[in-house]
Amino acid sequence: MRPLVIGTRGSSLARCQAQIVQTRLEEHAGGRPVVLKAITAQADRKPEAPLAALEGEGVFVKELEAALLDGAIDLAVHSLKDLPLDTPGGLEIAAVLAREEPRDALVSRTGQGLRALAAGSRVGTSSLRRASQLRRLRHDLEAVPIRGNVDTRLRKLSEGHYDAVLLAACGLIRLGLESRITEFLDLEVMLPEPGQGALAVETRQGDAGVRYLVSALEDPVTRACTEAERAFLRALGGGCRVPIAAYAEERHGTLTLQGAVVAPDGSTQVRGVRTGPMTEPEALGTALAGALSAQGARDLLALVKST
Repeated sequence: MRPLVIGTRGSSLARCQAQIVQTRLEEHAGGRPVVLKAITAQADRKPEAPLAALEGEGVFVKELEAALLDGAIDLAVHSLKDLPLDTPGGLEIAAVLAREEPRDALVSRTGQGLRALAAGSRVGTSSLRRASQLRRLRHDLEAVPIRGNVDTRLRKLSEGHYDAVLLAACGLIRLGLESRITEFLDLEVMLPEPGQGALAVETRQGDAGVRYLVSALEDPVTRACTEAERAFLRALGGGCRVPIAAYAEERHGTLTLQGAVVAPDGSTQVRGVRTGPMTEPEALGTALAGALSAQGARDLLALVKST
């Protein structure tokens, strides 16, 4: 029986996330072997280069998608937040798994939380979204670029290159490193990136057998929430490298979507919240984007493009 091949990046976190999918699929594969195949993404070939210096969108996923289209793998596992808004022709997001912890986390060398860090402390982050919100809360801290996988970033912190780092809490939890977290950052302090905490499984369109197996992993609530978040991002003309934040949650069939756009220097923020039925997540995201655009969100995004 031919194995079912899962494509993944080679980092410890990417492999861990792929193994989550592998374990789940083995429960439904009827004894068919399920194996992992590591593929090097553009962002992994230049682990120290700033993300802004890498070419185009999809620097974490393009090679995986190419392997999927070529038939080298049967499915690919991604952090949903890394997926561009437009899926290549011939591919589809076949499942979105139940979301892990969506918040960002602070890890500091001294064990101090964000508000207690000394003025002038160097805080490592590769995300303009995180840096913008950090500057808004603590303009006296220095947001410093950092690259590398989770292990590398924690090592750089321990070596004293930074006083603290900002990371997605879900990655630390999945790697068994939750004890390293100094502080979970409340949504009021730092709103996440659209899709943060969710895993997406991408397959070839028309591959009915794989699509059927993968469908068992689908979580409808997470799908609806992340579709609202990504629709908000799309309507504002954003991608993976802009200071746009969004988070949706569901209660009794209703979605509540929070969204924000923050000036790169943290001086100005446009933020809002809107509710709508779970059955219409894209309409909700588009509506909130329209409301924030009327308050100047697009003007703030223009500042990013001009710098």
